[in-house]
Amino acid sequence: MKSNRRQFIKFSAIASSLFAFNKSKSAELMLSKTKKTVKPIVISTWRFGIEANEEAWKILINNGKALDAVEAGVKVPEADPNERSVGLGGRPDRDGKVTLDACIMDELGNIGSVACLENIVHPISVARAVMEKTPHVMLTGEGAFQFALSQGFKKENLLTPESEAEWREWLKKSDYKPKVNIENHDTIGMVALDMNGNLSGACTTSGMAFKMHGRIGDSPIIGAGLFVDNEVGAVTATGHGEEVIRIAGSHAVIELMRQGLHPEEACKRAVERIILSAKKRNKPLNEIQIGFIAINKNGEHGAFCLQKGFNYAVYSPDIKNQLIDAKHLL
Repeated sequence: MKSNRRQFIKFSAIASSLFAFNKSKSAELMLSKTKKTVKPIVISTWRFGIEANEEAWKILINNGKALDAVEAGVKVPEADPNERSVGLGGRPDRDGKVTLDACIMDELGNIGSVACLENIVHPISVARAVMEKTPHVMLTGEGAFQFALSQGFKKENLLTPESEAEWREWLKKSDYKPKVNIENHDTIGMVALDMNGNLSGACTTSGMAFKMHGRIGDSPIIGAGLFVDNEVGAVTATGHGEEVIRIAGSHAVIELMRQGLHPEEACKRAVERIILSAKKRNKPLNEIQIGFIAINKNGEHGAFCLQKGFNYAVYSPDIKNQLIDAKHLL
């Protein structure tokens, strides 16, 4: 009798807990259903995100796909020789070669990526071609270049006179110490939510200036520089890629949002993880800058960075393409 009574009490407790859990989940679902969704919306990293957003918005406002919008958006700084950390005019590696990294991801989980790609202005479009026209998700170096040529992309010299002059000046000392918030390692990362409620993202960069030839950062790595989950949100990163890779940064932010965190708070938690990682390795924090931007399925947006100086551009029905300074920890 005592055993049966204990079992009854035990199962009653379990049933009560399940009821409370289901009630809580039901409340969350009701809240999410009644909450107004902001769409379309596009956000992107740094000052050049303003021009990139303008191009993406033309597609989004006309009921276009988020995937098409983010590709078109990031192609703007890729083709601008005055933007020295993306595409044409990007700063070279220590051997004087401009090598580009990019990745793209759609609402279905389709992904494409290229790394250490030379002589092609739009690595993001090559990444999309990898996604749509090959059985692979990443191509690198010479293989990526040959694939680009086979798809009709034109070979072009990406090293502008300005970038070459800086590189030759750098060779005099060959001192490799990337500076925080100096545009020698920035990335154009963009995520968008379209009118149909679908998310996509793109990320493209020329990487660290004067890096070792063959160096690849977080930008072309799905889960590090970019991640999209159409049920949760979309995230991209910028800054020192080695630090983002160590915590699978963009995926970490997605999982934190899945737990119910607002995009800004989720980005903050990821930055805190990077700080813990750096402290374990005795890496001076003043030598690191990391920034995350994110949107969730409701069109809420947020960002966070390690040090003051990172900003991001937002374009939505309520915010007409503004540059916002991200909150920071240091």
